[in-house]
Amino acid sequence: MFEEIGTTTEGDLIINVGPQHPATHGVLHLVITLNGETIKKLEPHLGYIHRSIEKMCESLTYRQFIYVTSRMDYLSAHINNQACALVVEKGLQIEVPDRAKVIRVLMAELTRIASHELWWGAMAMDIGAFTPFFHAFRERETINDIMEETCGARLTMNYMVPGGVMQELHPNFQKKVKEFIKLFRLKVHEYEELLTGNIIFQNRMKDIGVLSKEDAISYGCTGPVGRGSGVSCDIRKLYPYDAYDKVQFDEVIETAGDSLARYMVRIKELHQSISIIEQLIDNIPEGDYQAKTKAVLKLPKGEFYQRVETARGEFGVYIVSEGGTTPHRIKFRSPGFSNLSALNHMAKGSKLGDLVAMMGTLDLVIPDIDR
Repeated sequence: MFEEIGTTTEGDLIINVGPQHPATHGVLHLVITLNGETIKKLEPHLGYIHRSIEKMCESLTYRQFIYVTSRMDYLSAHINNQACALVVEKGLQIEVPDRAKVIRVLMAELTRIASHELWWGAMAMDIGAFTPFFHAFRERETINDIMEETCGARLTMNYMVPGGVMQELHPNFQKKVKEFIKLFRLKVHEYEELLTGNIIFQNRMKDIGVLSKEDAISYGCTGPVGRGSGVSCDIRKLYPYDAYDKVQFDEVIETAGDSLARYMVRIKELHQSISIIEQLIDNIPEGDYQAKTKAVLKLPKGEFYQRVETARGEFGVYIVSEGGTTPHRIKFRSPGFSNLSALNHMAKGSKLGDLVAMMGTLDLVIPDIDR
């Protein structure tokens, strides 16, 4: 019998995973209490790359603060920028041209695919499958090339402005996107063949890190983590923004709540994103790509909030304005922080070797959590 010593018992082992560790995908520090190989408690220690982004934004104008958010969830940089532009437009009641709305959605869905590609390759490598990493980056590179041509950057695009987008699409944009869709349709089945149906992979994922629907709601889990537990939480469906009310797509929901369910949500979302792009790529409206706005923007006094669906879940921007050229207060609701909060609940009673699978299907981007 073990004798109780505080929160641990005699014979327990406390280990550190991180703060720099291949499986944490960033500077995340986990303090884990083990009894043998069984996890008794898991405590994330955050703040290693905290940059006080919210406080920085309070000293930046409503045009400038948008681009700081590219450095949070850098794999959803375009969508983060989109949320910031939308909240400014809401405050100033700017009518965004239809052309800009469609361009934004096209860029957002390309960003979502690129993010899911990186997640799939890296998560498979964490589990022990090396080949998928190369397949994922093969298609992702094509998206990066498309982004670079129009936006001038491959990862942190900084393409959003209040009122629309910064510049017109590159003349090759539609042609390149259609070529990508054709390529992706041919290649995406390889993901299923390489990994999804693999019996070793399934054994590592099934019934691992189970999170019930009630617990997912309680912890505030959104995105594929929430939908993998049966929670309907896709902001594109619940609170459509830009051109999402003009397209048909399904909200992917799985009910098992385990690591395999969260994996399947993201795999199926790849197909939904392609469907959205296909519906819009030949139907980009003519007209302006940006509404006319004043050089210096001042939000009226009040409180403003906007939410969007990033690759990891609900991202919210909350601004308190005193009527000046900079936000009086600003707060970001990042999906990664809430999703990480459920990890201790998911991991308790599991083996240490299964922790990597759980963390992989949470799809953590640490700057999104630390800010």
